[in-house]
Amino acid sequence: MFIQTFLRFVSNLSTIAVDFLSLVVHWIPVLKRYMEGTDQKKAAVGKREGLPCIAPLLTTVEETPQVVSAQVRGHFPKWLSGSLLRIGPGKFEFGKDKYNHWFDGMALLHQFKMEKGMVTYRSKFLQSDTYKTNSVHDRIVISEFGTLALPDPCKNVFERFMSKFELPGKQPSITDNTSVNYVRYKGDYYVSTETNFMNKVDIETLEKTEKVKVLSFKAVIVHSKHPFSLILAPVSKVSGDFGTHRSCYNVIRVPPEKVDLAETLHGAQVICSIASTERMKPSYYHSFGMTRNYIIFIEQPLKMNLWKMITSRIRGMAFSDGISWEPQYNTRFHVVDKNTGQLLPGMYYSKPFVTFHQINAFEDQGCVVLDLCCQDDGRSLEAYRLQNLRKAGAGLDQVYNSVGRSFPRRFVLPLHVSLNDPEGENLSPLSYSSASAVKQANGKIWCSYENLHPEDLEEEGGVEFPQINYGQFSGKKYRFFYGCGFRHLVGDSLIKLDVVNKTLMIWREDGFYPSEPVFVPAPGASEEDGGVILSVVITPDQNENNFLLVLDAKNFEELGRAEVPVRMPYGFHGTFVTV
Repeated sequence: MFIQTFLRFVSNLSTIAVDFLSLVVHWIPVLKRYMEGTDQKKAAVGKREGLPCIAPLLTTVEETPQVVSAQVRGHFPKWLSGSLLRIGPGKFEFGKDKYNHWFDGMALLHQFKMEKGMVTYRSKFLQSDTYKTNSVHDRIVISEFGTLALPDPCKNVFERFMSKFELPGKQPSITDNTSVNYVRYKGDYYVSTETNFMNKVDIETLEKTEKVKVLSFKAVIVHSKHPFSLILAPVSKVSGDFGTHRSCYNVIRVPPEKVDLAETLHGAQVICSIASTERMKPSYYHSFGMTRNYIIFIEQPLKMNLWKMITSRIRGMAFSDGISWEPQYNTRFHVVDKNTGQLLPGMYYSKPFVTFHQINAFEDQGCVVLDLCCQDDGRSLEAYRLQNLRKAGAGLDQVYNSVGRSFPRRFVLPLHVSLNDPEGENLSPLSYSSASAVKQANGKIWCSYENLHPEDLEEEGGVEFPQINYGQFSGKKYRFFYGCGFRHLVGDSLIKLDVVNKTLMIWREDGFYPSEPVFVPAPGASEEDGGVILSVVITPDQNENNFLLVLDAKNFEELGRAEVPVRMPYGFHGTFVTV
């Protein structure tokens, strides 16, 4: 029986690869900025000592399903009407089983509703199949990014051994704990991560209404959690297709409108496939760039070892064991014509770096200008294990100082490179950018970046979670972006950065940790920064209230805060929905 079962496992290896692979990229979800390693020596700018313990920000909390009225101090603009929706991990154990990694926690949905200067709050755990299955068994049944689910203790030794070779399908073995971001498709809101599942959510009640398996619409698995859309353009997204011959990255277009009210992602089409450089080690990706006419996909040397991921259960290892930083490879930029689906022939390369979040991209003088947050070292994933995040004293300082910082950089990719272009010369015609693109003897274009920040940003620990005025400036030349400064392992300040003058503004309050800033434009505003910034600010101090902060986006001064006596964990991403 054992031999028959084992042979069945081997013969279905590709099937396991598909399911496990979709799982793997669930947690890379927020691998956004954090993939490096606690032994990192370089790229650690601004060493710090005496960091306060933030363990309460990474601890299980209770949901708040009933609406709570916030106490407003200062004021919220009367025109600010809508909901700030946030999501992130909020439960880190079931029974005696505990999760190992920050990305593993169960999704908690948050809603701050604003109307006529008043603010209310509620939160609910996403009723995913993973959450419900774990709750019923009172243990971790479904594996997550950094946590391998153990066999059922009620089984005998032989049954537990054989469970390592079971094919997925007897129960929801692939996690649908979509804990990273809200995305909008065809007027509906979904919460997503990087598996092949999304959960449709009623944004008024925070209830899950439908589970959608992307694989059932197209033979694709992994999808980026940060879909970009331009005005009058359908949504595009990148997926990983891990077939039997070679892994590739699929660019998917989702129609902007529904044919009928009941449909979900029907009509999604793969418009382009990009073969990975290594057959069994595709690159991890968290987002991509998009201009009016082009999609820019970055193949970076943060690798996913498919064999390790496929065999992780047999080896008794978590899926995170299959992620590795391999700086012997350079970073490559792939440019796709969004209208035709054609991959441009230009071969654009740069020195190895890791990026998790794009800031913006636009076209100018025959070039694509790409701005993104970059790290020079891709080994920080280990630092975001819960045991590291919950440390105190010198141990916490050591973890923080081992993690590379993320800084905003600009790359320029000339689109129309010919055989007659001279070698060894900068092909970028942009006088306002020091970024260069030099043609080499082998025909490749070597791209060097321009720093978009002043030196002051190094003292702020770099910047991540970038946001812009997407409604008016996505895919266009812009001036401002907003983000979190990282003088701790989580954001401890809010930053407004002027990429033209390379100046910055900072909001900070000691002992408090703000979330990703969200820009909301004021009605009729014509200026790029005419509006407000919203951020959820939390504290590990149990005697202080958490609050929703509103800043004037122009001068970066506080307008008001809405305090709620509710414990909240540090989360990932969110969006503002206008009423």
